Amino acid sequence: MHPDIEDVARVTQHWLTRAVIGLNLCPFAKRVHVKRQVRYVVSAATEEADIAADLEAELRLLADADPQDIDTTLLILPDGLADFYEFNDFLDTGDRLLKRLRLRGVLQVASFHPDYQFADTAPDDIENYTNRAPFPILHLLREDSIEEVLETYPDPDGIYERNQETMRRLGLEGWRAVMREDD
Repeated sequence: MHPDIEDVARVTQHWLTRAVIGLNLCPFAKRVHVKRQVRYVVSAATEEADIAADLEAELRLLADADPQDIDTTLLILPDGLADFYEFNDFLDTGDRLLKRLRLRGVLQVASFHPDYQFADTAPDDIENYTNRAPFPILHLLREDSIEEVLETYPDPDGIYERNQETMRRLGLEGWRAVMREDD
């Protein structure tokens, strides 16, 4: 059983500020975090159909929202899609929803998971931690916002490699120290 909604949101915000922003794994995150434009949604869904319904509702909400109010959404699934391979397969559902809602090119869905594993890596490879989060998360992003940041970000194609190098330098013990909540 997962912690309550407030705890799930708090743990997710801790991960966002300490890992994603603190280690500069995502050049987009700090700007929307500081402006309080991140929507945190904790879903109680456990079945894929219910998760898809929550995802559809959040895609519609984000598409209709003023970007100055909500620029991005983290749909957090503390009780859903715990198996990484099922989670990864579910991303096809997200793509189909974007197509059905005619939101391809407007929004995109990024993914984070406690057991995230890139292709051609071992489960314990430190590079996987660039996409590891405390819970399965579907990150809904505006394409326009990504493009805006990429226009001013030096070498956006190198983000992936820099993140992996950051994780190699940090190592597992360093990652655990970054994520420790008692600091």
